[in-house]
Amino acid sequence: MTEKEKMLAGEPYDCGDTELINRWHLAKQLQKEYNNTPSDNTERLSALLDELIGSRGRNVWIAAPFFVDYGENIHIGNNVEINMNCVFLDCNTITIGDFSGIGPGVHIYTVFHPTAPHERIGENSSFWKSLTAPVHIGKNVWIGGGSIILPGVSIGDGTTIGAGSVVTKSIPANCIAVGKSCEVIKKIL
Repeated sequence: MTEKEKMLAGEPYDCGDTELINRWHLAKQLQKEYNNTPSDNTERLSALLDELIGSRGRNVWIAAPFFVDYGENIHIGNNVEINMNCVFLDCNTITIGDFSGIGPGVHIYTVFHPTAPHERIGENSSFWKSLTAPVHIGKNVWIGGGSIILPGVSIGDGTTIGAGSVVTKSIPANCIAVGKSCEVIKKIL
């Protein structure tokens, strides 16, 4: 199994792998060009998106700047708008359904690391050990600005996530979900 296959399967993987690093560098080059292309040059923006992300439907608008890890693991439906300053860490798949909207400054993470320091450190790599879980956003979902979606979360169709929310667990369809909290939940021994 390749490191990329391990990554997409949610198994521990080496993010310093040559195949992964090469795609990461290409994604950084493509996102830089995308972010520096005038917003009215829709033909060039469209061509760059075709190289940068895995797939997209019709009428997809992504306002620059837009940041990704690999890009190729992002799949977007039809009639989707993604506002500026979004960060999608797509070490696993990120899917966004038709007619959904992503507010400015939204972060979507599919990668995480062990919480115990001794488990994070790679033996033969300068990179931390990493794991992944996909994120799925349903159809006709609105993610309010500044929200953070954590690995493994699914958001059901027709749901609205309030601005500034930190979504740590899956949210069902057709509801409004808001809030965040950060508190000590466990001591690391």
